[in-house]
Amino acid sequence: MAGRINDEDVKAVRDAVPIDAVVSEYLQLRNAGGGNLKGLCPFHDEKSPSFQVSPSKGLFHCFGCQEGGDTLTFVMKVDHLTFSEAVERLAAQAGITLRYEEGGYNPSHQRGERIRLVEAHKIAADWYTEQLATSPEADTGRQFLAERGFDQAAAQHFSVGYSPQGWDHLTRFLRGKGFTDKELLLSGLSQEGRRGPIDRFRGRLMWPIRDIGGEVVGFGARKLYEADNGPKYLNTPDTAIYKKSQVLYGIDLAKKDIAKSSRAVVVEGYTDVMACHLAGVTTAIATCGTAFGGEHIKILRRLLMDNGSARVIFTFDGDAAGQKAALRAFEDDQKFAAETYIAIAPDGMDPCDLRLIKGDEAVADLVEPRTPLFEFALRQIVVRYDLDTPGGRAAALDEAAPIVARIKNSGAQHEVAVQLAGMLGILDTQFVVKRVAQLARWARDRGGQGPAPAGRGGPQQPYEAAPRPATAGPALTLRNPVYATERELLKLALQRPELVSPAFDAYGVDEFTAAPYAAVRQAVLDAGGAEWGVQDAQEYLIRVREAAPDDTVRAMVTELAVEPIMRRTVDEVYAGTVLVQVRRRAVERRVRDVQSQLARLGAGGDQAQLAAVQNELWVLQQYDQALQAHGAAAL
Repeated sequence: MAGRINDEDVKAVRDAVPIDAVVSEYLQLRNAGGGNLKGLCPFHDEKSPSFQVSPSKGLFHCFGCQEGGDTLTFVMKVDHLTFSEAVERLAAQAGITLRYEEGGYNPSHQRGERIRLVEAHKIAADWYTEQLATSPEADTGRQFLAERGFDQAAAQHFSVGYSPQGWDHLTRFLRGKGFTDKELLLSGLSQEGRRGPIDRFRGRLMWPIRDIGGEVVGFGARKLYEADNGPKYLNTPDTAIYKKSQVLYGIDLAKKDIAKSSRAVVVEGYTDVMACHLAGVTTAIATCGTAFGGEHIKILRRLLMDNGSARVIFTFDGDAAGQKAALRAFEDDQKFAAETYIAIAPDGMDPCDLRLIKGDEAVADLVEPRTPLFEFALRQIVVRYDLDTPGGRAAALDEAAPIVARIKNSGAQHEVAVQLAGMLGILDTQFVVKRVAQLARWARDRGGQGPAPAGRGGPQQPYEAAPRPATAGPALTLRNPVYATERELLKLALQRPELVSPAFDAYGVDEFTAAPYAAVRQAVLDAGGAEWGVQDAQEYLIRVREAAPDDTVRAMVTELAVEPIMRRTVDEVYAGTVLVQVRRRAVERRVRDVQSQLARLGAGGDQAQLAAVQNELWVLQQYDQALQAHGAAAL
C-alpha cells in the first residue's frame, strides 16, 4: 500500500477545494453574517440551523451537536471515509497528483494512476449503460431484467449496462479516449489476448460496483448466453482500486439511510439489492463475489455508529448453501456490537423472486428482524442430532454450548442457555447454564480479554471499536464576564490574529481562568503563536487544531474559530479593549495573591523578602493604572 500522503499535498488539497463548495453538496447553506454560512446539520436532527461554515477559515462547526473541523474532517464524517480516502477523494476532484512518503516515492502508488483507473471505469460504466439502452444486441439483457421485474427506469437508477459479445469493443473505445494498453490491463477492464488486450467482459449484463464515495471501481457481470463457458457471475479481479473483500455493492446508495436508521440489510446478489431498494428497503447491500467478512464489517460499523441499538439483517436463500452462508456470517457476529438477525422467506425465495411474485410489501416484511443469528445457528446444530437419546442430547450440547458462550450480552447469554436446555430437552436447566458460563470464562482466559462486556454496546477492543470521545467537561457560563472576555480574546486570536499580534503571544496560559480556554491558549502557543496566523490564516488554524491535545480541545478550537465575534465592527480598537480586559483581570488576581502574601509575612517577617513583595505590589498597581489610562498602548 502507499505510504503517508505528503504534507504539502494535503495542504494543497485543503487550499484547492473550498469548504462551502463541498458542504453545499450535502445541505443548503445561506448567509449567517460575518462571512459565515449556516444550514441544517447533517450529523443530527434539528429544526433550526445551528451548523455554520466559515469559508475564509476552511472550517465548519455545529453549535448543536459540537461536530466540527476542516474540509477533510467534513468529508470523513459525512461519507464515513478514512483521512487518506478523504484526501484522495478531494485530490481527484481538484486534479492534484498526490505523493506518498515512508519508504520513498513509488510511482506505482501515485495518485495519478488511481485517477486514471477510476476515470476509465466511469467512462466504461457510461458506455455499458448506453449499450444496454440502445444496442439491438442488448435485447437479451433487457429481457433478462424485465423477467425479474426491472424496467428501463430501474436499470438506469442502478446504472446497469451491457457488454457486447465482440472481442475488443470496450478496449478500442477506451483507447480512443486516450487510455494506454497498460492502463486498461491494470484496471481489469481488459485482459491479455493472443494479439494484445481484449475485453474482459463480453456478452454480459453489467453492474457497476462503486466504493463508499460513489466512484466506480469494478464490475459484476452476469452470464446471458449458453455459449459463454465462463462462470455465471464474473467480477473484476483485484486491482489497485478494487478489492472484493473491501467493497459492498449498493453501499453508495445505502450509506446515508444505513447511518440514519442504524440498520443494514445484507443480501446475496445485485438483483436482490435492486429489488430491496425498489421495494423501499434502501439500506440493502451485497458482497461482490465473496463471503461477507471482516473488511465488510468494518465498513458497516463506521456507517452504523456500531452500538447495541444498531441492527444488521442477513437474508440468505433457504437452501443448504444459504444456510451455510448464514452460519459463516455468525462466525463474525462477535465483531459487531449491533444485533444480528437472519431473514429467510418461508418458501426460500430471495428478495428478487419475492418481489416479482408477491410484491414490494412482501420484501419489506421479509427484512423485518425475525430470528437472531445465534438462534438460527443453534437450530441448525440441534436438528442434526437425535434428541430422543441421552447421547444425542449430550452431543448436541457439546456443539451448541460454545455458540451460546460467544453471545456478547451476559444477560442474553444466560437467557439463551435456558432456551437451549429447552430445545435439547434437558430438564436440568442450571447444568446447561453453568456449562455455558464455564466455556465463556475459558474463552476469556485464553484470549486474555478480561471480563465479557456488560452488554452488546460494551467495549469491543479485540475488534477495533472506535475510541470513546473525550468528555466535554463542565459547561462554561458565559454570563460570567471573565469567561466571556477570555472567549472573545481567543476568538480574535484565531479569527483575526493580525489585530492581537504580537501582544497576544506574550499572554501566559494562566491568564485564562477557564480550563478549556487555557488549553486552547496552550494549543496556539504549541502551534507557534498567533503571529503564524498573520502569515497564513488557514495553515495557522490547521496547526492549532493539530496541536490540540485531544478531541475536546480540538472541537473548542473549531468552535471558537467559527463562532461570530460579539461586535459588529471588529477593529484594532475593539481588539485592544479585549486584550486589556483580560490582562487587567490577570493583574488584579496577582495583586490579590501578593496582598495575601504580605499579610502572611506580617510585620515580623524577613525584611528583605517583605521589601521585595511590597515592590512587586507597587509595580503591579502602577501597571494596572497604566492599562486603565492608556489601554492597549501600555501592554
